[in-house]
Amino acid sequence: MKTSSPVFDVGARRRLLGAVVAAAGVYATAAPVQAQQNTEASLDTMTVEAAAVPDSAAGPDSSIVARRTMTGSKTDTEVLDLSNSVSTVTEEEMRTRNVQSLEQAIGYTAGVAVDQYGGDDRYDYFMIRGFDGTSSGTYRDGLSRRTVNFTGGKLEPYGLQRIDILKGSTSTLFGLNAPGGMVNAITKRPLDYDFGEVYTTLGDDHTETAADFGGPIDQAGEWSYRITTKWQDAELSADETRDDRFYFAPALTWKPDDATSLTLLADYNKRRGNTSHAIPIGSNIDPETFLGEPDYNDLDRFERNAGYLFEHDFQNGLTFRQNARYTYLNMDYRHVYLSEPDPRDGRAAFVVAGERDQYAIDNQLQFDHEFEGIRTRTLAGFDYNNDEVDERSRFGTAGGIDPDNPRYCGEACVTLGAPDNFHQKQLSRGTYLQEELTFDDRWIVTLGGRYDEIKTDTADASYSDYAFTKRAGLTWKALENLSFYTNYSESFEPPSSRSLIEGSAEPQEGRQYEIGMKYRPTDNALVTLAAFDLTQENVVKRVTPTLYRQVGEINVRGLELEGKLALNDRLNMTAAYSYWDPEIKEDGLTGNEGNRPMLVPRNIASVWADYTIPGSSTRGDLTLGLGTRFVGDTYIDDENSDKAASYTLVDAMARYDLTENVDLAVNVTNLFDRDYLTYVDNVSNSGFYGNGRSVLTTLRYHW
Repeated sequence: MKTSSPVFDVGARRRLLGAVVAAAGVYATAAPVQAQQNTEASLDTMTVEAAAVPDSAAGPDSSIVARRTMTGSKTDTEVLDLSNSVSTVTEEEMRTRNVQSLEQAIGYTAGVAVDQYGGDDRYDYFMIRGFDGTSSGTYRDGLSRRTVNFTGGKLEPYGLQRIDILKGSTSTLFGLNAPGGMVNAITKRPLDYDFGEVYTTLGDDHTETAADFGGPIDQAGEWSYRITTKWQDAELSADETRDDRFYFAPALTWKPDDATSLTLLADYNKRRGNTSHAIPIGSNIDPETFLGEPDYNDLDRFERNAGYLFEHDFQNGLTFRQNARYTYLNMDYRHVYLSEPDPRDGRAAFVVAGERDQYAIDNQLQFDHEFEGIRTRTLAGFDYNNDEVDERSRFGTAGGIDPDNPRYCGEACVTLGAPDNFHQKQLSRGTYLQEELTFDDRWIVTLGGRYDEIKTDTADASYSDYAFTKRAGLTWKALENLSFYTNYSESFEPPSSRSLIEGSAEPQEGRQYEIGMKYRPTDNALVTLAAFDLTQENVVKRVTPTLYRQVGEINVRGLELEGKLALNDRLNMTAAYSYWDPEIKEDGLTGNEGNRPMLVPRNIASVWADYTIPGSSTRGDLTLGLGTRFVGDTYIDDENSDKAASYTLVDAMARYDLTENVDLAVNVTNLFDRDYLTYVDNVSNSGFYGNGRSVLTTLRYHW
């Protein structure tokens, strides 16, 4: 049965873009509104404490609109001054939508596509500007956390105070990376005032309890702490699936003076899931039917992280920063899945036991100076990454199953083959230099270069890769709140699993040209527009479950429009539209030149708005929110043999303040419980469907 739908035509695309532009227009016409002053002394104190929050480059932020970021240039920079495109999801936005995954957090962002594999919850699946970022595009506090083969982690969004999405080639600052961009998750850190919350969330087969609190330890404020923890016992919408978690993250900051700070970060993240499942196309059975083995399928992993963030200002324009992290990850993974067009004829099975040790450190020396009216900011850095992965796997078969009347057989019907070992150690060293020159307070020139040396050792061979990547950008601030920019940037990415690639393996290389505009009509509003042309060469594609080849070149040209507004503590609104024109330029395997790469949509659009109805002496504030996301159709393979249809999802929320410190919220994702197909496996003729409706009720006490 075909799953294609009519192509999203030009007229429809123009109407959709027009709708998003109209929504963004709200921001441009909104007038700043002053918040009412409260005369109570205790509330005045709270206002003074919050006033220090808005301009932070790493969060937390006072609203859904971020003004500054460290991710775009590795320096504390106003968003309008950057010559590249950065979107930010703040902690407030994540809390309002009660996001349960990284994909949910960034799903309303322009230039980002999520859920390519539907309800598969094993990893953080996303693409930026048409290129997959799952394996190499996730960073935490500016340090890489790649997935190698099967061994990779999954972020806990409750442990984050903001998420920055840097779009386009980023290797000049961050080293080896995919060309589309990166997601930089910022860990929650101690604050210089007392705060806290504890909550309980209940849903259909979902129980969750969490706490986040901290503040100064001593009266002088030299020491401060934070503890974040979460426990969850839950199932996802599909039958026989689970999403159990335990997260614990202590943090400690030492700030002996205004020039020096040291923050120690640690966390333990344990997850147990069983969520990857597919349904035969054309079977007409409930997409929530589980066709693996409930007593066998299991993904049990834990991750330990320990690191620090150090900064010292020498008070003469010179600042030194050093960020470091050690990660240990352990994973036991067992899986039975569909491998035949008729599941009754048999299924496939595998087990993987993986371990990972990663050391990462980034040293930065920044010098700010002014000479004859020209402001300069020089950044020199050196980073080092040591990443070692060991996996022991076995592949085999499992007995067949009737999709209309599944009867499970457990481990008894699984037959595994001989064990296979995978070992890879990758050392990377990068030296980078960036210069930012500001002329006449209006023109900002950014120049950067980086040299990378990467050595990869496997069980059978050793490889050495070298690259010099560069970027150049220009920003023109036409007005204090309006800027135009252009940039050229490059990316460099050796294959993450070299021993699994047939033949010689060259690094994947990318280059991007971009122009854009940023407009801030009020302090708490931001509208951005970007157009780009992005190309990747030496693209790696999977040709069998355990074999990859480098097949050629992919180009994506696109347009992105995004707006965010936070008005008077009452109205929050986001609107985003992305148009991508992806094309396979070269394909050495099957002659797919001119086709659209699989899983890449042409059109993505989203709108979210929430509004707070002020309370009175007899009732509390009431906040209502509604959002919708549209994802255009995608091809199921590079041959463009068939399509997965476009889909639209609706999310909603309501929150009522029971008291000044207690609120009750209900969050619903996929409000109308729509069945939507995101990926089709041609070998087994089976499809991956997205998660169904989820209703979560949260009671929160905060101070």
